[in-house]
Amino acid sequence: MDQNQIIAIADELAEAERNRSMVPRLTARYPEMTIEDSYAVQNEWRRRGEAAGRRLVGRKIGLTSKVMQEATGITEPDYGAIFDDMVYENGSVIEHGQYTGVRIEVELAFVLNEELAGPNVNLYDVLRATEYVVPALEILSSRIEMQGRTIVDTISDNAAMGAMVVGGRPVKVDEVDLRWVSALLYRNETIEESGVAAAVLNHPASGVVWLANKLAQHGDSLKAGEIVLAGSFTRPMWVYPGDTVHADYRELGSVTCRFV
Repeated sequence: MDQNQIIAIADELAEAERNRSMVPRLTARYPEMTIEDSYAVQNEWRRRGEAAGRRLVGRKIGLTSKVMQEATGITEPDYGAIFDDMVYENGSVIEHGQYTGVRIEVELAFVLNEELAGPNVNLYDVLRATEYVVPALEILSSRIEMQGRTIVDTISDNAAMGAMVVGGRPVKVDEVDLRWVSALLYRNETIEESGVAAAVLNHPASGVVWLANKLAQHGDSLKAGEIVLAGSFTRPMWVYPGDTVHADYRELGSVTCRFV
């Protein structure tokens, strides 16, 4: 796609974000659109955010577990950007209407104390570069219609990233077996989902490995201090105004938010 088409799609998605609406599926209108085209759209969205004074604080990884791939019909991971105004503290009260198609995912967030620059980053590189791991909830928001979406649609939509909520107890990577971190996800005191972190590519740090090496293909890297949402190990749970969400990570504590 040429730059004019990239900018036109970015304009359309920006308008959808302002209006809290969804646009028709991109791949239905641009069947020739590639994964690299979709990352170009996402990069234009990120460039505009930074030009407006938003600060990049990390990345999210999506579609890393079988349960998420089955939920979406997409079999390849993707990534998106996280700005500082997209991060909520534990116990936050969040305006539901600022997002579209609102769903919650259960994840672990890796906070880095060293840069990770691919290619050839491996699991041990990620563990060495991680300052701590902390429970998190991802709030999904879709600016593109969901029915029939492909990975090209999802990447263009910043991997459906709306926001995240961080809470619980930060732990060093050698304090717990990260593969066996588990969580119970509640909506309004009723358990809806549960999962184990090994569902993310057999180890939650594997998603960070994939991301560091994928970013290298785009001339980018993970910086010291950035937070990386490593991928969901539950199916996305729909939430509505008035809902309270609670995720119990056992020894890692809990994360809670309420939508109004």
